[in-house]
Amino acid sequence: MPYSEHEQTISDLIASHGGSWDSIQPEFVTRMRSQNRFKTGLDIAKYTARIMREDMEAYDADPANYTQSLGCWHGFVGQQKMISIKKHFETTKGKYLYLSGWMVAALRSEFGPLPDQSMHEKTAVPALIEELYTFLKQADARELGMLYRQIDEAREAGDKDLEAKLQSKVDNFETHVVPIIADIDAGFGNHEATYLLAKKMIEAGACAIQIENQVSDEKQCGHQDGKVTVPHEDFLAKIRAVRYAFLELGVEDGVIVARTDSLGAGLTKQIAYSSEPGDLGDQYNSFLDCDEFSPNDTSNGDVLITRNGKLLRPKRLPSNLFQFRQGTGEDRVVLDCITSLQNGADLLWIETEKPHVDQIGGMVDRIREAVPNAKLVYNNSPSFNWTLNFRQQVYDAWEAEGRDLSAYDRANLMDVKYDGTELSEEADRRIQSFQADGAKRAGIFHHLITLPTYHTAALSTDNLAKRYFGEEAMLGYVLNVQREEIRQNIACVKHQNMAGSDIGDDHKEYFAGEAALKAGGKDNTMNQF
Repeated sequence: MPYSEHEQTISDLIASHGGSWDSIQPEFVTRMRSQNRFKTGLDIAKYTARIMREDMEAYDADPANYTQSLGCWHGFVGQQKMISIKKHFETTKGKYLYLSGWMVAALRSEFGPLPDQSMHEKTAVPALIEELYTFLKQADARELGMLYRQIDEAREAGDKDLEAKLQSKVDNFETHVVPIIADIDAGFGNHEATYLLAKKMIEAGACAIQIENQVSDEKQCGHQDGKVTVPHEDFLAKIRAVRYAFLELGVEDGVIVARTDSLGAGLTKQIAYSSEPGDLGDQYNSFLDCDEFSPNDTSNGDVLITRNGKLLRPKRLPSNLFQFRQGTGEDRVVLDCITSLQNGADLLWIETEKPHVDQIGGMVDRIREAVPNAKLVYNNSPSFNWTLNFRQQVYDAWEAEGRDLSAYDRANLMDVKYDGTELSEEADRRIQSFQADGAKRAGIFHHLITLPTYHTAALSTDNLAKRYFGEEAMLGYVLNVQREEIRQNIACVKHQNMAGSDIGDDHKEYFAGEAALKAGGKDNTMNQF
Protein backbone atom coordinates (compact mmCIF):
# COMPACT_ATOMS: atom_id res chain seq x y z
CA MET A 1 0.00 0.00 0.00
CA PRO A 2 1.44 3.46 -0.93
CA TYR A 3 2.46 5.68 1.97
CA SER A 4 -0.32 8.24 1.39
CA GLU A 5 -3.02 5.54 1.23
CA HIS A 6 -1.68 3.96 4.40
CA GLU A 7 -1.78 7.30 6.16
CA GLN A 8 -5.39 7.84 5.07
CA THR A 9 -6.35 4.40 6.37
CA ILE A 10 -4.89 5.29 9.76
CA SER A 11 -6.72 8.63 9.71
CA ASP A 12 -10.00 6.83 9.15
CA LEU A 13 -9.23 4.42 11.96
CA ILE A 14 -8.48 7.25 14.39
CA ALA A 15 -11.65 9.12 13.38
CA SER A 16 -13.74 6.01 14.05
CA HIS A 17 -12.95 6.28 17.77
CA GLY A 18 -15.08 9.35 18.32
CA GLY A 19 -12.32 11.76 19.24
CA SER A 20 -10.64 9.69 21.95
CA TRP A 21 -7.68 8.96 19.63
CA ASP A 22 -7.36 12.45 18.16
CA SER A 23 -3.98 12.99 19.82
CA ILE A 24 -2.54 10.15 17.74
CA GLN A 25 -0.92 11.46 14.56
CA PRO A 26 -1.69 9.31 11.47
CA GLU A 27 1.65 10.12 9.86
CA PHE A 28 3.58 9.00 12.93
CA VAL A 29 1.72 5.67 12.95
CA THR A 30 2.39 5.25 9.23
CA ARG A 31 6.08 5.89 9.79
CA MET A 32 6.27 3.43 12.66
CA ARG A 33 4.51 0.74 10.62
CA SER A 34 6.87 1.24 7.69
CA GLN A 35 9.79 0.90 10.10
CA ASN A 36 8.41 -2.42 11.32
CA ARG A 37 7.40 -4.10 8.06
CA PHE A 38 7.94 -7.67 9.26
CA LYS A 39 5.81 -8.55 12.28
CA THR A 40 6.95 -12.16 12.75
CA GLY A 41 9.75 -14.49 11.77
CA LEU A 42 7.32 -16.39 9.56
CA ASP A 43 6.65 -13.19 7.63
CA ILE A 44 10.39 -12.98 7.02
CA ALA A 45 10.72 -16.65 6.07
CA LYS A 46 7.92 -16.39 3.49
CA TYR A 47 9.28 -13.14 2.04
CA THR A 48 12.90 -14.32 1.77
CA ALA A 49 11.96 -17.78 0.44
CA ARG A 50 10.32 -16.09 -2.55
CA ILE A 51 13.44 -14.02 -3.11
CA MET A 52 15.62 -17.11 -3.04
CA ARG A 53 13.37 -18.99 -5.48
CA GLU A 54 13.46 -16.05 -7.87
CA ASP A 55 17.25 -15.95 -7.61
CA MET A 56 17.46 -19.68 -8.35
CA GLU A 57 15.37 -19.20 -11.49
CA ALA A 58 17.57 -16.28 -12.55
CA TYR A 59 20.66 -18.43 -12.09
CA ASP A 60 19.15 -21.24 -14.18
CA ALA A 61 18.65 -18.69 -16.97
CA ASP A 62 22.20 -17.31 -16.66
CA PRO A 63 24.94 -18.60 -14.29
CA ALA A 64 26.29 -15.05 -14.06
CA ASN A 65 23.37 -14.48 -11.65
CA TYR A 66 25.02 -16.39 -8.82
CA THR A 67 24.50 -15.25 -5.24
CA GLN A 68 26.84 -14.70 -2.28
CA SER A 69 26.93 -14.49 1.49
CA LEU A 70 29.25 -14.11 4.45
CA GLY A 71 28.87 -15.97 7.72
CA CYS A 72 27.84 -13.70 10.62
CA TRP A 73 28.00 -14.71 14.26
CA HIS A 74 26.17 -11.73 15.80
CA GLY A 75 23.22 -9.57 14.80
CA PHE A 76 25.38 -6.45 14.74
CA VAL A 77 27.86 -8.07 12.35
CA GLY A 78 25.06 -9.07 9.99
CA GLN A 79 23.53 -5.62 10.21
CA GLN A 80 26.77 -3.82 9.40
CA LYS A 81 27.35 -6.16 6.48
CA MET A 82 23.99 -5.34 4.91
CA ILE A 83 24.35 -1.60 5.59
CA SER A 84 27.72 -1.76 3.82
CA ILE A 85 26.25 -3.64 0.85
CA LYS A 86 23.48 -1.06 0.42
CA LYS A 87 26.02 1.78 0.68
CA HIS A 88 28.45 0.38 -1.87
CA PHE A 89 26.14 -1.42 -4.31
CA GLU A 90 22.78 0.35 -3.72
CA THR A 91 20.92 -2.97 -3.58
CA THR A 92 20.92 -6.14 -1.54
CA LYS A 93 19.92 -8.29 -4.52
CA GLY A 94 21.77 -11.59 -4.59
CA LYS A 95 23.39 -10.96 -1.21
CA TYR A 96 22.42 -13.23 1.72
CA LEU A 97 23.53 -14.04 5.25
CA TYR A 98 24.98 -17.37 6.27
CA LEU A 99 24.59 -18.80 9.75
CA SER A 100 27.45 -21.16 10.51
CA GLY A 101 27.10 -23.95 13.04
CA TRP A 102 30.87 -23.72 13.48
CA MET A 103 30.61 -20.10 14.66
CA VAL A 104 27.61 -20.85 16.86
CA ALA A 105 29.68 -23.54 18.58
CA ALA A 106 32.81 -21.41 18.81
CA LEU A 107 31.19 -18.13 19.84
CA ARG A 108 27.58 -18.50 20.98
CA SER A 109 27.45 -21.49 23.33
CA GLU A 110 26.93 -21.14 27.07
CA PHE A 111 29.58 -23.81 27.49
CA GLY A 112 32.14 -21.41 26.03
CA PRO A 113 34.16 -22.05 22.86
CA LEU A 114 33.44 -25.50 21.44
CA PRO A 115 34.60 -27.44 18.37
CA ASP A 116 32.18 -27.93 15.50
CA GLN A 117 30.76 -31.23 16.77
CA SER A 118 27.11 -30.34 17.57
CA MET A 119 27.82 -30.07 21.28
CA HIS A 120 26.35 -26.55 21.61
CA GLU A 121 22.77 -25.88 22.61
CA LYS A 122 20.49 -26.48 19.64
CA THR A 123 18.36 -23.49 20.71
CA ALA A 124 21.36 -21.22 20.07
CA VAL A 125 20.75 -21.59 16.33
CA PRO A 126 17.17 -20.19 16.17
CA ALA A 127 18.19 -17.60 18.77
CA LEU A 128 20.90 -16.30 16.44
CA ILE A 129 18.50 -16.26 13.47
CA GLU A 130 16.08 -14.13 15.51
CA GLU A 131 18.93 -11.87 16.63
CA LEU A 132 20.17 -11.34 13.09
CA TYR A 133 16.73 -10.33 11.88
CA THR A 134 16.18 -8.06 14.88
CA PHE A 135 19.30 -6.13 13.89
CA LEU A 136 18.37 -6.08 10.19
CA LYS A 137 14.92 -4.72 11.02
CA GLN A 138 16.55 -2.07 13.21
CA ALA A 139 18.71 -1.09 10.21
CA ASP A 140 15.48 -0.53 8.26
CA ALA A 141 14.03 1.58 11.07
CA ARG A 142 17.20 3.64 11.34
CA GLU A 143 17.50 4.40 7.61
CA LEU A 144 13.80 5.22 7.24
CA GLY A 145 13.93 7.35 10.38
CA MET A 146 16.72 9.44 8.87
CA LEU A 147 14.68 9.87 5.69
CA TYR A 148 11.68 11.03 7.71
CA ARG A 149 13.83 13.62 9.50
CA GLN A 150 15.04 14.89 6.14
CA ILE A 151 11.44 15.09 4.91
CA ASP A 152 10.51 17.16 7.97
CA GLU A 153 13.45 19.49 7.32
CA ALA A 154 12.45 19.88 3.66
CA ARG A 155 8.90 20.73 4.71
CA GLU A 156 10.14 23.34 7.18
CA ALA A 157 12.25 24.87 4.39
CA GLY A 158 9.30 24.77 1.99
CA ASP A 159 11.27 22.69 -0.51
CA LYS A 160 8.52 20.59 -2.08
CA ASP A 161 10.78 19.10 -4.79
CA LEU A 162 13.20 17.76 -2.22
CA GLU A 163 10.32 16.50 -0.09
CA ALA A 164 8.91 14.62 -3.11
CA LYS A 165 12.31 13.06 -3.88
CA LEU A 166 12.72 11.92 -0.28
CA GLN A 167 9.18 10.54 -0.20
CA SER A 168 9.96 8.56 -3.37
CA LYS A 169 12.93 7.02 -1.55
CA VAL A 170 10.57 5.97 1.24
CA ASP A 171 8.05 4.52 -1.19
CA ASN A 172 10.79 2.55 -2.99
CA PHE A 173 12.76 1.60 0.10
CA GLU A 174 14.69 -1.67 -0.13
CA THR A 175 14.82 -3.59 3.13
CA HIS A 176 18.00 -4.89 4.75
CA VAL A 177 16.14 -8.15 5.42
CA VAL A 178 17.61 -10.83 3.14
CA PRO A 179 17.60 -14.63 3.08
CA ILE A 180 19.58 -16.53 5.69
CA ILE A 181 20.94 -19.98 4.89
CA ALA A 182 20.99 -21.56 8.34
CA ASP A 183 23.07 -24.54 9.42
CA ILE A 184 21.15 -27.26 11.30
CA ASP A 185 24.27 -29.50 11.36
CA ALA A 186 23.16 -33.15 11.20
CA GLY A 187 19.81 -32.38 12.79
CA PHE A 188 20.80 -32.60 16.47
CA GLY A 189 19.27 -36.01 17.04
CA ASN A 190 16.69 -38.25 15.39
CA HIS A 191 14.15 -37.28 12.75
CA GLU A 192 11.71 -35.81 15.28
CA ALA A 193 14.48 -33.71 16.85
CA THR A 194 15.38 -32.42 13.38
CA TYR A 195 11.75 -31.51 12.69
CA LEU A 196 11.33 -29.69 16.01
CA LEU A 197 14.52 -27.67 15.58
CA ALA A 198 13.67 -26.87 11.96
CA LYS A 199 10.33 -25.43 13.12
CA LYS A 200 12.08 -23.17 15.62
CA MET A 201 14.51 -21.99 12.94
CA ILE A 202 11.72 -21.27 10.45
CA GLU A 203 9.64 -19.47 13.09
CA ALA A 204 12.69 -17.29 13.75
CA GLY A 205 12.87 -16.39 10.05
CA ALA A 206 14.98 -19.00 8.26
CA CYS A 207 13.87 -19.63 4.68
CA ALA A 208 16.75 -22.00 3.86
CA ILE A 209 18.03 -24.81 6.06
CA GLN A 210 21.25 -26.68 5.37
CA ILE A 211 21.51 -30.25 6.70
CA GLU A 212 24.38 -32.73 6.36
CA ASN A 213 24.59 -36.51 6.04
CA GLN A 214 26.81 -37.14 9.03
CA VAL A 215 25.79 -39.07 12.14
CA SER A 216 24.38 -36.60 14.67
CA ASP A 217 26.30 -37.85 17.68
CA GLU A 218 29.53 -38.29 15.70
CA LYS A 219 29.33 -34.99 13.78
CA GLN A 220 32.65 -33.40 12.85
CA CYS A 221 33.55 -30.17 11.11
CA GLY A 222 33.61 -30.78 7.37
CA HIS A 223 37.32 -29.92 7.27
CA GLN A 224 38.34 -32.26 10.06
CA ASP A 225 39.04 -35.97 10.06
CA GLY A 226 36.83 -38.70 11.52
CA LYS A 227 33.61 -37.92 9.65
CA VAL A 228 30.94 -40.64 9.74
CA THR A 229 28.01 -40.72 7.30
CA VAL A 230 24.57 -42.31 7.55
CA PRO A 231 22.74 -44.50 5.02
CA HIS A 232 20.67 -42.60 2.48
CA GLU A 233 17.27 -43.52 3.90
CA ASP A 234 18.22 -42.04 7.28
CA PHE A 235 19.30 -38.79 5.65
CA LEU A 236 16.25 -38.60 3.39
CA ALA A 237 13.98 -38.99 6.41
CA LYS A 238 15.57 -35.85 7.88
CA ILE A 239 15.12 -33.98 4.61
CA ARG A 240 11.45 -34.94 4.73
CA ALA A 241 11.28 -33.78 8.37
CA VAL A 242 12.52 -30.32 7.36
CA ARG A 243 10.08 -30.16 4.44
CA TYR A 244 7.19 -31.09 6.73
CA ALA A 245 8.25 -28.28 9.08
CA PHE A 246 8.23 -25.75 6.23
CA LEU A 247 4.84 -26.91 4.99
CA GLU A 248 3.25 -27.03 8.44
CA LEU A 249 4.24 -23.42 9.01
CA GLY A 250 3.02 -22.29 5.59
CA VAL A 251 6.44 -21.55 4.10
CA GLU A 252 5.74 -23.41 0.88
CA ASP A 253 8.81 -22.00 -0.90
CA GLY A 254 11.20 -23.05 1.87
CA VAL A 255 14.62 -24.15 0.60
CA ILE A 256 16.50 -27.27 1.75
CA VAL A 257 20.24 -27.49 1.17
CA ALA A 258 21.44 -31.11 1.32
CA ARG A 259 25.10 -31.31 2.25
CA THR A 260 27.25 -34.36 1.64
CA ASP A 261 30.48 -34.94 3.53
CA SER A 262 31.13 -38.23 1.75
CA LEU A 263 34.17 -36.97 -0.17
CA GLY A 264 36.16 -36.79 3.06
CA ALA A 265 34.21 -39.32 5.15
CA GLY A 266 35.64 -42.82 5.15
CA LEU A 267 33.42 -44.30 7.83
CA THR A 268 29.82 -45.31 8.47
CA LYS A 269 28.18 -46.22 11.73
CA GLN A 270 25.79 -48.75 10.30
CA ILE A 271 25.21 -51.09 7.43
CA ALA A 272 22.19 -49.95 5.44
CA TYR A 273 19.01 -52.00 5.31
CA SER A 274 18.49 -53.57 1.90
CA SER A 275 15.46 -55.52 0.72
CA GLU A 276 16.52 -56.23 -2.84
CA PRO A 277 19.63 -55.97 -5.03
CA GLY A 278 20.27 -52.48 -6.37
CA ASP A 279 18.10 -50.57 -3.90
CA LEU A 280 19.52 -47.58 -2.02
CA GLY A 281 20.66 -49.66 0.92
CA ASP A 282 22.44 -52.11 -1.38
CA GLN A 283 24.12 -49.24 -3.24
CA TYR A 284 25.34 -47.73 0.04
CA ASN A 285 26.67 -51.07 1.22
CA SER A 286 28.44 -51.63 -2.10
CA PHE A 287 31.00 -49.01 -1.06
CA LEU A 288 31.96 -50.87 2.13
CA ASP A 289 35.47 -52.24 2.37
CA CYS A 290 35.01 -56.00 2.75
CA ASP A 291 36.94 -59.26 2.79
CA GLU A 292 35.58 -62.43 1.31
CA PHE A 293 34.36 -64.61 4.13
CA SER A 294 35.73 -68.04 4.76
CA PRO A 295 34.03 -70.31 7.31
CA ASN A 296 37.51 -71.38 8.38
CA ASP A 297 38.47 -67.80 9.21
CA THR A 298 35.83 -66.56 11.64
CA SER A 299 36.17 -63.98 14.39
CA ASN A 300 33.99 -63.29 17.39
CA GLY A 301 31.18 -60.86 16.51
CA ASP A 302 31.58 -61.10 12.74
CA VAL A 303 29.05 -59.16 10.66
CA LEU A 304 28.39 -60.56 7.20
CA ILE A 305 26.70 -59.27 4.04
CA THR A 306 26.18 -60.72 0.58
CA ARG A 307 27.22 -59.03 -2.64
CA ASN A 308 26.93 -60.53 -6.13
CA GLY A 309 26.35 -63.95 -4.64
CA LYS A 310 29.42 -63.77 -2.38
CA LEU A 311 29.51 -63.77 1.40
CA LEU A 312 31.54 -60.80 2.62
CA ARG A 313 32.79 -59.50 5.96
CA PRO A 314 32.80 -55.64 6.20
CA LYS A 315 35.89 -54.26 7.91
CA ARG A 316 34.85 -53.08 11.35
CA LEU A 317 37.03 -50.88 13.55
CA PRO A 318 37.36 -51.07 17.36
CA SER A 319 35.10 -47.98 17.46
CA ASN A 320 32.36 -50.24 15.99
CA LEU A 321 32.43 -48.18 12.79
CA PHE A 322 32.68 -49.67 9.31
CA GLN A 323 35.00 -48.25 6.71
CA PHE A 324 34.45 -47.54 3.03
CA ARG A 325 36.78 -48.61 0.25
CA GLN A 326 39.49 -46.13 -0.65
CA GLY A 327 38.70 -44.09 -3.75
CA THR A 328 34.91 -44.32 -3.48
CA GLY A 329 34.34 -40.81 -2.09
CA GLU A 330 33.40 -39.12 -5.35
CA ASP A 331 31.00 -41.92 -6.34
CA ARG A 332 29.35 -41.68 -2.95
CA VAL A 333 29.02 -37.90 -3.30
CA VAL A 334 27.29 -38.24 -6.66
CA LEU A 335 24.83 -40.82 -5.31
CA ASP A 336 24.18 -38.68 -2.21
CA CYS A 337 23.41 -35.65 -4.34
CA ILE A 338 21.16 -37.38 -6.84
CA THR A 339 19.09 -39.13 -4.17
CA SER A 340 18.75 -35.91 -2.13
CA LEU A 341 17.47 -33.92 -5.10
CA GLN A 342 15.11 -36.73 -6.07
CA ASN A 343 13.67 -36.74 -2.56
CA GLY A 344 12.89 -33.13 -1.80
CA ALA A 345 16.15 -31.19 -1.48
CA ASP A 346 16.50 -28.01 -3.55
CA LEU A 347 20.22 -27.29 -3.46
CA LEU A 348 23.38 -29.28 -2.85
CA TRP A 349 26.45 -28.64 -0.74
CA ILE A 350 29.53 -30.71 -1.55
CA GLU A 351 32.21 -30.32 1.10
CA THR A 352 35.58 -30.63 -0.64
CA GLU A 353 39.19 -30.74 0.55
CA LYS A 354 40.30 -27.93 -1.78
CA PRO A 355 38.75 -25.18 -3.94
CA HIS A 356 39.19 -26.63 -7.43
CA VAL A 357 36.63 -25.69 -10.08
CA ASP A 358 37.28 -28.67 -12.34
CA GLN A 359 37.02 -31.17 -9.48
CA ILE A 360 33.67 -29.72 -8.40
CA GLY A 361 32.50 -29.40 -11.98
CA GLY A 362 33.33 -33.03 -12.73
CA MET A 363 31.04 -34.20 -9.93
CA VAL A 364 28.28 -31.79 -10.93
CA ASP A 365 28.43 -33.05 -14.52
CA ARG A 366 27.67 -36.55 -13.27
CA ILE A 367 24.86 -35.34 -11.01
CA ARG A 368 23.29 -33.37 -13.86
CA GLU A 369 23.03 -36.51 -15.95
CA ALA A 370 20.22 -37.47 -13.57
CA VAL A 371 19.05 -33.99 -12.41
CA PRO A 372 19.80 -31.44 -15.16
CA ASN A 373 19.20 -28.31 -13.07
CA ALA A 374 21.25 -29.42 -10.05
CA LYS A 375 22.77 -26.43 -8.27
CA LEU A 376 25.29 -26.02 -5.47
CA VAL A 377 25.86 -23.94 -2.40
CA TYR A 378 29.64 -23.93 -2.03
CA ASN A 379 31.78 -23.19 0.99
CA ASN A 380 34.64 -20.85 0.05
CA SER A 381 36.16 -21.99 3.29
CA PRO A 382 38.83 -20.24 5.39
CA SER A 383 39.98 -23.79 6.17
CA PHE A 384 41.53 -23.82 2.69
CA ASN A 385 44.92 -22.19 2.25
CA TRP A 386 43.73 -20.28 -0.81
CA THR A 387 47.10 -18.75 -1.63
CA LEU A 388 48.99 -22.04 -1.52
CA ASN A 389 46.23 -24.02 -3.25
CA PHE A 390 45.97 -21.70 -6.21
CA ARG A 391 49.70 -21.17 -6.58
CA GLN A 392 50.09 -24.93 -6.69
CA GLN A 393 47.24 -25.23 -9.21
CA VAL A 394 49.01 -22.74 -11.47
CA TYR A 395 52.33 -24.52 -10.94
CA ASP A 396 50.77 -27.86 -11.92
CA ALA A 397 49.07 -26.36 -14.99
CA TRP A 398 52.28 -24.73 -16.15
CA GLU A 399 54.25 -27.90 -15.49
CA ALA A 400 51.81 -29.81 -17.71
CA GLU A 401 52.44 -27.21 -20.42
CA GLY A 402 56.19 -27.86 -20.16
CA ARG A 403 57.09 -24.41 -18.82
CA ASP A 404 60.34 -23.75 -16.96
CA LEU A 405 59.52 -23.72 -13.23
CA SER A 406 63.05 -23.87 -11.86
CA ALA A 407 62.52 -20.53 -10.09
CA TYR A 408 59.74 -21.99 -7.94
CA ASP A 409 59.62 -24.50 -5.09
CA ARG A 410 56.14 -26.06 -5.24
CA ALA A 411 56.14 -27.04 -1.56
CA ASN A 412 57.01 -23.51 -0.40
CA LEU A 413 54.94 -21.30 -2.69
CA MET A 414 53.49 -19.43 0.31
CA ASP A 415 56.91 -17.81 0.78
CA VAL A 416 56.70 -14.01 0.52
CA LYS A 417 59.52 -14.07 -2.02
CA TYR A 418 57.01 -15.35 -4.58
CA ASP A 419 54.67 -12.39 -4.08
CA GLY A 420 54.57 -10.31 -7.23
CA THR A 421 55.85 -13.08 -9.47
CA GLU A 422 54.07 -14.08 -12.65
CA LEU A 423 52.89 -17.28 -10.94
CA SER A 424 51.46 -15.51 -7.88
CA GLU A 425 49.69 -12.92 -10.02
CA GLU A 426 48.07 -15.65 -12.12
CA ALA A 427 47.04 -17.46 -8.93
CA ASP A 428 45.45 -14.28 -7.56
CA ARG A 429 43.61 -13.77 -10.84
CA ARG A 430 42.17 -17.28 -10.53
CA ILE A 431 41.17 -16.66 -6.90
CA GLN A 432 39.41 -13.45 -7.97
CA SER A 433 37.47 -15.25 -10.71
CA PHE A 434 36.85 -18.43 -8.70
CA GLN A 435 33.24 -17.59 -7.88
CA ALA A 436 32.29 -16.56 -11.42
CA ASP A 437 34.18 -19.57 -12.85
CA GLY A 438 32.54 -21.93 -10.36
CA ALA A 439 29.10 -20.54 -11.13
CA LYS A 440 29.61 -21.06 -14.86
CA ARG A 441 31.50 -24.36 -14.88
CA ALA A 442 30.50 -26.14 -11.69
CA GLY A 443 26.85 -25.25 -11.09
CA ILE A 444 27.54 -23.11 -8.02
CA PHE A 445 24.45 -20.96 -7.43
CA HIS A 446 25.55 -19.63 -4.06
CA HIS A 447 29.05 -18.85 -2.87
CA LEU A 448 29.57 -18.31 0.84
CA ILE A 449 32.43 -17.91 3.27
CA THR A 450 31.53 -19.70 6.48
CA LEU A 451 33.79 -17.98 9.01
CA PRO A 452 35.00 -14.64 7.61
CA THR A 453 33.79 -12.39 10.41
CA TYR A 454 35.39 -14.68 13.00
CA HIS A 455 38.71 -14.00 11.32
CA THR A 456 38.15 -10.29 10.67
CA ALA A 457 37.21 -9.73 14.31
CA ALA A 458 40.42 -11.45 15.42
CA LEU A 459 42.60 -9.61 12.91
CA SER A 460 41.20 -6.13 13.59
CA THR A 461 41.36 -6.65 17.36
CA ASP A 462 44.96 -7.85 17.13
CA ASN A 463 45.94 -4.78 15.11
CA LEU A 464 44.18 -2.41 17.51
CA ALA A 465 45.68 -4.05 20.60
CA LYS A 466 49.18 -3.96 19.12
CA ARG A 467 48.90 -0.24 18.37
CA TYR A 468 46.86 1.00 21.33
CA PHE A 469 48.88 -0.82 23.99
CA GLY A 470 52.12 0.00 22.15
CA GLU A 471 53.87 3.24 21.37
CA GLU A 472 50.99 4.73 19.34
CA ALA A 473 48.65 4.63 22.36
CA MET A 474 45.47 6.64 21.63
CA LEU A 475 46.76 7.45 18.15
CA GLY A 476 46.54 3.73 17.41
CA TYR A 477 42.75 3.97 17.74
CA VAL A 478 42.27 7.40 16.21
CA LEU A 479 44.52 6.86 13.17
CA ASN A 480 43.46 3.35 12.24
CA VAL A 481 39.85 3.20 13.43
CA GLN A 482 38.02 6.48 13.96
CA ARG A 483 39.72 8.49 11.24
CA GLU A 484 39.10 5.69 8.75
CA GLU A 485 35.47 5.40 9.87
CA ILE A 486 34.96 9.10 9.17
CA ARG A 487 36.76 9.12 5.83
CA GLN A 488 35.12 5.91 4.59
CA ASN A 489 31.70 7.10 5.76
CA ILE A 490 31.16 4.12 8.06
CA ALA A 491 27.72 4.67 9.58
CA CYS A 492 28.78 3.19 12.89
CA VAL A 493 31.05 6.16 13.64
CA LYS A 494 27.84 7.71 14.96
CA HIS A 495 27.44 4.85 17.38
CA GLN A 496 24.60 6.46 19.38
CA ASN A 497 22.57 6.76 16.20
CA MET A 498 23.39 3.18 15.21
CA ALA A 499 22.24 1.92 18.59
CA GLY A 500 18.85 3.59 18.12
CA SER A 501 19.13 6.88 19.99
CA ASP A 502 17.52 8.94 17.21
CA ILE A 503 14.73 6.38 16.77
CA GLY A 504 14.07 6.71 20.49
CA ASP A 505 13.98 10.50 20.22
CA ASP A 506 11.44 10.27 17.41
CA HIS A 507 9.25 8.07 19.55
CA LYS A 508 9.54 10.41 22.51
CA GLU A 509 8.31 13.24 20.31
CA TYR A 510 5.42 11.10 19.02
CA PHE A 511 4.39 10.15 22.54
CA ALA A 512 5.06 13.36 24.50
CA GLY A 513 5.20 16.14 21.93
CA GLU A 514 7.00 19.29 23.09
CA ALA A 515 7.48 17.76 26.55
CA ALA A 516 9.81 15.09 25.14
CA LEU A 517 13.26 14.97 26.75
CA LYS A 518 15.41 14.03 23.79
CA ALA A 519 19.04 12.86 23.72
CA GLY A 520 20.00 14.31 20.35
CA GLY A 521 20.26 17.98 21.28
CA LYS A 522 23.09 20.44 20.65
CA ASP A 523 25.21 19.05 23.50
CA ASN A 524 25.27 15.51 22.09
CA THR A 525 28.91 14.87 21.15
CA MET A 526 27.76 12.85 18.14
CA ASN A 527 27.22 16.25 16.51
CA GLN A 528 31.00 16.39 16.07
CA PHE A 529 30.71 13.89 13.24
